Amino acid sequence: MDRTPSKPKAALWMAGWLSLMLVVVVAGREAMGELNVFQLMELRSGLGLIMLYPLIGLSGGFAALKSSRALTHLSRNLIHYAAQLGWFFALTLIPIGQVVAIEFTMPIWTAILAASFLSERMTSWKIAAIVLGLVGVIVIVRPSAGEINQGQLIALGAAVGFGVSMALVKSLTRTESALAVLFWMLVVQSVAGFLPTLYVWAWPPTYVWGWVAVISVCGTFAHYCLASAMRYADATVVVPMDFLRVPLTAAAGWLLYSERLDGWTVLGAALILFGNLLNLKPAPPAPARAP
Repeated sequence: MDRTPSKPKAALWMAGWLSLMLVVVVAGREAMGELNVFQLMELRSGLGLIMLYPLIGLSGGFAALKSSRALTHLSRNLIHYAAQLGWFFALTLIPIGQVVAIEFTMPIWTAILAASFLSERMTSWKIAAIVLGLVGVIVIVRPSAGEINQGQLIALGAAVGFGVSMALVKSLTRTESALAVLFWMLVVQSVAGFLPTLYVWAWPPTYVWGWVAVISVCGTFAHYCLASAMRYADATVVVPMDFLRVPLTAAAGWLLYSERLDGWTVLGAALILFGNLLNLKPAPPAPARAP
């Protein structure tokens, strides 16, 4: 399996992640009017496993997915599942702008964990990319000032959970294929959400199944793109690229739902893009040792 570091390849895989996640946002907005979040996540995982089956066959069958790191897979996916639930719950308690702003503190936690436990090097360019990305997100969403409330704490907990999940994905990609990472994510999250889904189940209208299928296809292969990107670059390189999801989502809202796209969004997008360009800058060569 090719694991030669390559920032261009990582950026290409992240372009796939960003494109597919944009589709998930739109489809999710349409589906959530009729579905409980437990239902949506369970259907996405179940259909994702079905769609993954041909790739499993092409990769040597289920034997190729065996892992000696079951505990890491379990921990990563339960944390990620809980973070997803917390994020959706926070949306019902505080304005979406605050949720998004807090969510994108996630790269800070990822970078800290990757540097602390995965021995990834924190260069000045990586730090600049993270700082500029965070500033850009804050400029776009402009969260209101005030005391921290329950919703903000839940959103912060979700952001930390996403950061831990990202760091664990990077750790897993050192020994596991992107397909194995994705397969075990779908399995663990399907099992975790099965009983809650049964409890809240209500049969959705026919048209919603189309949106669920779109979410399952795009959501499944978005995570395949993310895991693949992690194979080619450090988490501290890959994660700041995800900042682009905020201005891209704002643009999609403007085009599809006539949501206002103002100068602040354009400025924030420019800061995020500049930060990502800095992040892709090649690291200077190590100084030669004296003979």
